[in-house]
Amino acid sequence: MVPILRLVHIVFGVFWVGSVLFATFLLMPSIRRSGPAGMAVMKDLGRRVSLFMMVSAILTVGAGIWLMMIFSGGAPQVWMRSTPGRTFGIGGGLAILALIVGMVVNAPAANRMSAIGATVAKRGGPPTAEEAAELERLQSRLGVASVAVALLLLLATAAMAVARYWT
Repeated sequence: MVPILRLVHIVFGVFWVGSVLFATFLLMPSIRRSGPAGMAVMKDLGRRVSLFMMVSAILTVGAGIWLMMIFSGGAPQVWMRSTPGRTFGIGGGLAILALIVGMVVNAPAANRMSAIGATVAKRGGPPTAEEAAELERLQSRLGVASVAVALLLLLATAAMAVARYWT
C-alpha cells in the first residue's frame, strides 16, 4: 500500500504545485495583460484547471495523511516529537492550509470570473463598467491568494523534500 500512496502523493503533488506555480506566475499575468482576449482563455480553461488542481490537492493531502498514519505506527503524537515527524507535519500543515485557501478563495473567484466571461461572451462586446470593476477586484483577490498558495506549497514541498534526512 505504501508504494501506491507514495506514487499518488508525489505525482499528484507535483501536478498540484506545478499547476499553481504555472498559473500564478505565468498564466494569470499573461491573461491579465491580454485584456478581453484573456477572458476567452479563462472561460475555456478556468473551470477545468480549478477542478484538476482541486482533485490533485485532495488526493495529495489525503495520501499524505494516510502515509503519516502508516509511518507513525498509528501514534502520530509520538512520531511528531521526532524532527522528521515535525518537519513532515509542518509540510503537511502548510499544504492543508494551501488547500483551504484554494477552496475558500481561489476556486470561487476563478468560477465567478469564468461566469462573468461567459456572460460577456454571450452578450458580445466588452464587459459593462460593473463587470469590469468586479473582474478587476476578482483578479486582484485571486492574484494575492494565488501567490500565498504558491508560497505555502513551495514551503510544504521543501519540508517534504528534506524531512526524512533530518534527525
